[in-house]
Amino acid sequence: MNQDKKLTLLVMAAGMGSRYGGIKQIDGFGPNGETIMEYSLFDAIRAGFGKIVFIVRDEIKETVEEMFLPKLNGKAEVFFEVQSLERFVPPQFTPVNRKKPWGTTHAMLCGKPVIDGPFAVINADDFYGKEAFESLAAFLKEAPANHHAMVGYTLKNVLSDHGSVSRGVAEERDAQGYLKTMNELTKIVLENGRIVSKEDSGDRELSGELPVSMNCWGFQSGAFDVAEKMFHEFVEKNNNNPTAEFYIALLTNEIIKRDLGKINILGGGKTWFGVTYKEDKELVSGQIKELVNQGVYPSNLWK
Repeated sequence: MNQDKKLTLLVMAAGMGSRYGGIKQIDGFGPNGETIMEYSLFDAIRAGFGKIVFIVRDEIKETVEEMFLPKLNGKAEVFFEVQSLERFVPPQFTPVNRKKPWGTTHAMLCGKPVIDGPFAVINADDFYGKEAFESLAAFLKEAPANHHAMVGYTLKNVLSDHGSVSRGVAEERDAQGYLKTMNELTKIVLENGRIVSKEDSGDRELSGELPVSMNCWGFQSGAFDVAEKMFHEFVEKNNNNPTAEFYIALLTNEIIKRDLGKINILGGGKTWFGVTYKEDKELVSGQIKELVNQGVYPSNLWK
């Protein structure tokens, strides 16, 4: 039981936005220029999350602080942690000879110094819907110490019309319904009405009904020690590969494979949209406007 621990939301906002062509984490999409992550923050706080941890790059840290500290004042505890290339890397592998971040597990790990209880992890540039945070809050308050979770979204609902996307696909569950295997597929496209994963071995068609991770996770605090150990192993194997990334999907696979815990698939994935390409912006802004018109969100989130 985790009733005595404050629920924390860890927001991964250190991405480079290479396909978007700008810093999409702090771009405005709402009627008053709200970022996408502001809707996640609003939903998380009303679901019971009392602590927010932003994982940022050093060059945007000051901007993110200026944007969010006034808005969150009195609503949640707020921390900012920098995802630098050297953090949590064993000394023998420094200085680090790469420009690309180490991936989402490393981003999550950067929150370890300020998180001591159950926590959720999200991308800054994805809209997850209030049901996602409600399901995570309910799960994290009651789950055993080695039970973690992903909010499952339906693959056909989380694609882009403007190019390929990367998704963690839950292709297998065990007899109890827990996640058995998560595959991080980095080039999923819509092609002639089919959903196709472009792989080295050729094209592979996927069912549109598969549950996928949109990097909306729930973890117990013990996951940090597991993540740190596995990240050290990953660095040792990949320190000469400047493009290798340690995804949370790979972390959860290792947790399952080494019998260190269970990964639940939660049913809170009702609404998702996000921006991968610049062309996605108009559509996302329209979807947010529609939710405001329906009364799901106030026109000004923080008044």
